[in-house]
Amino acid sequence: MVQWQGAVLAGVFIGLASAAAAEAHPPGSPEAKQEAERLDKLPPVAPPRSVRVDHTGRKEKGKASFYASRFAHQKMADGRRMNPNSNVAASKSLPLGSIAKVTNLENGRTATVKVEDRGPYVNERVIDLSPKVAEHLDMKHAGVASVVVKPVTVPQPDGSIKLGAGAADATPQEVRHATEATKALTGDTGAAAKAASPDRKADRKAEEVAQD
Repeated sequence: MVQWQGAVLAGVFIGLASAAAAEAHPPGSPEAKQEAERLDKLPPVAPPRSVRVDHTGRKEKGKASFYASRFAHQKMADGRRMNPNSNVAASKSLPLGSIAKVTNLENGRTATVKVEDRGPYVNERVIDLSPKVAEHLDMKHAGVASVVVKPVTVPQPDGSIKLGAGAADATPQEVRHATEATKALTGDTGAAAKAASPDRKADRKAEEVAQD
């Protein structure tokens, strides 16, 4: 009886996983756009206290900060070097390789970033930005700013790419460019699954560094 019940439960979980996978529509499809619009209507979530990868594509609200100069050219969680003149960003929740729109709620300025690192490890901080992006958002003088982070493309554990809330008001060209950028960052050969995994060694290492 116990084995039979276990088999039934296993079948249910497999069925649910298959259904979820079936709902992942190609980024350029009307269904993917509709899902992005649905996500954009949901209220923003607060940033987690530590690394907790979220593949849903929901928008987040919190404080943004930016990389100090000492982090320039150091290795990020994805293994690349941090270029202060690029549009890289660090997130505790978005999968590495995600493309997101960051809007400064204090002045309305928006920038598109590539999530390639983990952090910031400060309560209520939702994202760390490169100095270039911080300059564009006009937040370098204050150091921090209230922002909304809306993911445009989010790599999934199965290697696919999902449109997030940020794709709701994006043009087809913006969606295409974001999709291509995510593919380039994840390798589009199963690396997307590694980038989306919450158990990546780089993520654990980032947490250890933050606790030192």
